[in-house]
Amino acid sequence: MARDLIGCVLRRRLDGLWLGVRIVETEAYGLDDPASHAYLGRTPSREPMWMPPGTTYMYHSRAGASLNVSCGTGPEAVLIKAGVPVVDAKSPQAALDAMHRMNPAPDGQSRRPEQRICAGQTLLCRSLGLTVAEWTGRQFDPERFYIEARKARPRIISTLRLGIRPERDDGRRSRYVDRDLAGSATVNPLRRGAVAGRDYWEINPEEG
Repeated sequence: MARDLIGCVLRRRLDGLWLGVRIVETEAYGLDDPASHAYLGRTPSREPMWMPPGTTYMYHSRAGASLNVSCGTGPEAVLIKAGVPVVDAKSPQAALDAMHRMNPAPDGQSRRPEQRICAGQTLLCRSLGLTVAEWTGRQFDPERFYIEARKARPRIISTLRLGIRPERDDGRRSRYVDRDLAGSATVNPLRRGAVAGRDYWEINPEEG
């Protein structure tokens, strides 16, 4: 599912506008995964990971909210880490302008570069106006917030997940990135000096 979500579009209706973000980066958190929140035990706040596939699981980190989607038989989830804004017939320029207002540059006034406004899990949630209080434990709603199927299969690479404590990291290469939009990922796995087979791995199109 983490691979299948790459290239799909998040559509979020807010104040009469449909905001749009194409997913470019995800991370998978599977069964018996030391890095998964579920590994720490079942609690009310983590309950969405055990709920039916397609349930949103959101949590607070130091930087802000993060968006996950439950999958499988639970407790499994995909973290949606980054995306790029979509401007089209459904999500017009006015929607992108609204995203910039909700997620300005650190000075509070300037606009972030368009390719970086959703380049991170908390930046993505801020740009879409998603909060833990409103959305955790809920199913997607075609009138308010849903995932639109991708129109084409992107080229996908895998790499190590980010920000996991060493004692909980078993080395899974379950972070997936759209190869052609890697510059909009949280950290570009194709940055200068990166080596295929060491820093990232190509995904066979038949798998992705």
